Amino acid sequence: MDDQVAARVAERRREATAREAKALGHPLRLRVLRLCGQRELTNKELADRLGKDPGTVLYHVRQLAEAGLLEQAPVRTGVSGALEKPYRTVGKTWWLDGPLNDEDADTRFGPIEAFQDELREAGPASVRVVERFALHLSPEEVTELDNRILDILDEYMATDHRRLDRPLLNGIFLLHRLTE
Repeated sequence: MDDQVAARVAERRREATAREAKALGHPLRLRVLRLCGQRELTNKELADRLGKDPGTVLYHVRQLAEAGLLEQAPVRTGVSGALEKPYRTVGKTWWLDGPLNDEDADTRFGPIEAFQDELREAGPASVRVVERFALHLSPEEVTELDNRILDILDEYMATDHRRLDRPLLNGIFLLHRLTE
């Protein structure tokens, strides 16, 4: 990682506030954040895209906005001539350090559920790479592996704006202890 990127990464990563952690603990909110990270979307567009009731989506949009993770973009004129209020992410969720570590089990599964929903929606043909593995690691080695992978991902996240002309890919890195 070059020095400029390393400095930006170190400056951005921080502990999540309690409100941010709560907002990130629901799979639907995570999907809203990802969709609004691709482009500005109205509550109706989000509801249609997610197959959910607009009232339900608005509740989650408000939770994200109150946590400072989503903001209203400038009002625009829609296709029918009506004024629309789109939302967009503020781009800081990646830079939160372990936001769900202290949450209950259901909340900690939120990102996994969101990823599963997105993967099912995209279909099996969307999968580009699968790396499945089992390793024997001490807690210190788990931390080292996580930090090394985060270093690479942080660099890609910090420079993603340079690759907006390329296909958008979604991924997840997850380690769990196997039952014996």
